[in-house]
Amino acid sequence: MDRKTKIILLLAALLIVSTLLFISGSAMMKNSFSDTEINHTWTKAICNSDNYCRDYKISCSNNNFISMAPTGAIVHFSENWKDPRDWESRKRLC
Repeated sequence: MDRKTKIILLLAALLIVSTLLFISGSAMMKNSFSDTEINHTWTKAICNSDNYCRDYKISCSNNNFISMAPTGAIVHFSENWKDPRDWESRKRLC
């Protein structure tokens, strides 16, 4: 085999290996992103019938409830105050 043929074969082999590595790397990244947990933490006011609202820190993972802890913030609204959030928003945690 002459030198030119060896260089062409070497370049072809490198191209094939690079392509295979790129494809397998892309597949691994796709799998790792789809398996990633999505975690959310935020605060939410939860009110009782006497219009006392306490702030809670709520943690969820992939829309599944994890934990809830009071932040210490409390507010008491007047007797005629109405919570502006709809019923679903008030009850939903995740």
